[in-house]
Amino acid sequence: MDFVTCALLLLLTCATIHALARTRKPKPKLPPGPSRLPIIGNLLELGQMPHQSLAKLAEIHGPVMSLKLGKITTVVISSAEMAREVLLTHDQFLSNRTIPQSVSVLNHEHYSLAFIPVSPLWRDLRKICNGQLFAHKTLDASQDVRRKKVQQLLGDVQKSSQIGEAVDIGREAFKTTINLLSNTIFSVDLVRSAGTAGEFKDLVTNITKLVGSPNIADFFPVLKKIDPQGVKRKQTKNVAEVLDIFDNLIRQRLKLRESSGSDTHNDMLDALLNISKENEMMDKTMIEHLAHDLFVAGTDTTTSTLEWAMTELVLNPEIMSKAKKELEEMIGKGKPVEESDISRLPYLQAIIKETFRLHPPVPLLLPRKAAKDVDISGFTIPKDAQVLVNVWTIARDPTLWKNSTLFSPERFLESEIDIKGHNFELAPFGAGRRICPGMMLAIRMLLLMLGSLINSFDWKLEDGMKPEDMDMEEKFGITLQKATPLRVVPVNLSN
Repeated sequence: MDFVTCALLLLLTCATIHALARTRKPKPKLPPGPSRLPIIGNLLELGQMPHQSLAKLAEIHGPVMSLKLGKITTVVISSAEMAREVLLTHDQFLSNRTIPQSVSVLNHEHYSLAFIPVSPLWRDLRKICNGQLFAHKTLDASQDVRRKKVQQLLGDVQKSSQIGEAVDIGREAFKTTINLLSNTIFSVDLVRSAGTAGEFKDLVTNITKLVGSPNIADFFPVLKKIDPQGVKRKQTKNVAEVLDIFDNLIRQRLKLRESSGSDTHNDMLDALLNISKENEMMDKTMIEHLAHDLFVAGTDTTTSTLEWAMTELVLNPEIMSKAKKELEEMIGKGKPVEESDISRLPYLQAIIKETFRLHPPVPLLLPRKAAKDVDISGFTIPKDAQVLVNVWTIARDPTLWKNSTLFSPERFLESEIDIKGHNFELAPFGAGRRICPGMMLAIRMLLLMLGSLINSFDWKLEDGMKPEDMDMEEKFGITLQKATPLRVVPVNLSN
């Protein structure tokens, strides 16, 4: 080969290398994070309480932090400013979900409003929830159902007070919440006794625990068929139990509608079945899975929040006294709270906000997934990365909150901060297009139950326990529950 040919080949080779170098995408600049072990990455650093472990890591590595959890690149957000970037500014590209194996059972991942990707199906479901199921007009029309269920709750507590028996607040709240939802949707009580409520509560808790707890098969997808922790096997059994209940209720209603030729109850189920006549998307299977999401999400989060609120009030008798005084002045001592009373009870509202701040029901929100590379604060969230927003640590940020670990509802009395997705220092329901659709119903239920319980009874710990001896440990799942159930004795009010 002569010199000219060699020179031409060399020139061509250099030009090709230069062109490839120009077209090759630069390596994304990941956010900082802890060093990683081979293969498993940062998995061991999650611990038993991932929200707390990630909060400590964020103190070292900053409010935008990257970890490698097995094969999954994960970006953790730990400040209000960065939460705004994820939940609002870049919401369009960070709205889809990573789907844990515990959700991929019985095809639930294809129907779940919480986990399906943003799509025409998702938009239709959101429209139905926002426009019909949870619209203000619909909620106002169903006030009588909530009033009746709160009265039944007070009746059960009254029976315990007469014999000096302690009340398991979580169990009673669960029974009230699930029957309230089942009457709103199906016009029936799903549980009729404290024992049945406990069994159903355990079922729902097991579902949320499996969704929220670390699962090795999620971090190493090659292991999903093996299911080494038995997560899919256990969750399939749990979800099947729930779906069977709804299948029976829907079948009964369809027979009733067929024989009567029209709506029979004018509840959510009738509304959904009417929609199914015009929109084939809303078939029986979709209704079952939608009901699953509403019940699992609505009961567990509401129950844990009420239990934490009552716990904080028992721990802080001066706050309990202030709440009782407001209720007595505004509605009268011993009366249950009506929804029309809520706007006149700012301190009660502040107690709920403060409970959401210190004890957010979903401390890491539901995981999001990047649809493309997203630049944030000079770093890149790479396509397909999992994104976690640690609302637990944001709500305890000492730069945002004075005495951040102190339960102090007073901080909200002169504050414009709300919990409806507009203020990113307090976003227990999330924000943006993925904000919880049942938020307004949950807030109404919490205010009614908490206000009625503290206005109708005095409360004391059982067996002479002192407030300082109470166990305040958390139990981590997708929801943040109290590890030891709150048991308190209701005492009839003195005249």
